[in-house]
Amino acid sequence: MSANKTVKVGKLEIANDKPFVLIAGPCQLESRQHAFDMAGAVKEITDRLGIGFIYKTSFDKANRTSRNATRGLGLDLALPIFADLKQELGLPVLTDVHEREQCAEVASVVDVLQIPAFLCRQTDLLEAAAQTGKVVNVKKGQFLAPWDMKNVVAKIVDAGNPNVLATERGVSFGYNTLVNDMRALPIMKEQCLCPVVIDATHSVQQPGGQGTASGGDRRMVPVIATAAVAIGVGAVFMETHQDPDNAPSDGPNMVKLSELEALLARLKQFDALAKAA
Repeated sequence: MSANKTVKVGKLEIANDKPFVLIAGPCQLESRQHAFDMAGAVKEITDRLGIGFIYKTSFDKANRTSRNATRGLGLDLALPIFADLKQELGLPVLTDVHEREQCAEVASVVDVLQIPAFLCRQTDLLEAAAQTGKVVNVKKGQFLAPWDMKNVVAKIVDAGNPNVLATERGVSFGYNTLVNDMRALPIMKEQCLCPVVIDATHSVQQPGGQGTASGGDRRMVPVIATAAVAIGVGAVFMETHQDPDNAPSDGPNMVKLSELEALLARLKQFDALAKAA
């Protein structure tokens, strides 16, 4: 068995040669109302532009820089919100899992299980996520070469699940800095044989760059995203918030909601050019 070149999430099809799908939402699940406000706003934008949309947010930010940082609403409060988002807005939902015991419970509600970059080599977690039968989006660790991801994807596929997405989110470059090697995208497409995703916002993160929190430079998000869609990717992962400067996590690298539509319209043009017959 090999990974599927086209992965279906609800009615959406994600493939490196198809129009890109947007995976977007705030970093952290802040409240039910905030989730509905954000999901509804992004849905309106993507509906206008004709872009497929998967809503993402994290019920637990388990890898925060500081122990005192806020982590989200937690699993028990989050699952009913995810279920209602799907039912009322008709959106597929993606969220992170950090422990293998979470996988089955989360999979009962969401459409895509995401493996955080720091956990991408945790075999038990990968296999537990795979065994749910849901699509698994696994982020490439900041410490891995792009060709190493074929082994990560193989763990999921060998566990019986060919529906895998592989996400590039930058590589560590010295202290508190990530860079993107755009060669990683064609390498991962060639070696992993699955749809590749660019995480345009975490790629501009500065891990631990503010001492007790991560920094970032959101000005560079359009640069990373444009370069990636010009190469050709299956999906663009992009965190967004109506007030990122006051968001509880990852504010410095989230796209302002007010700027999202113009950026997506530009990306759609580059994507169409890259994938023209």
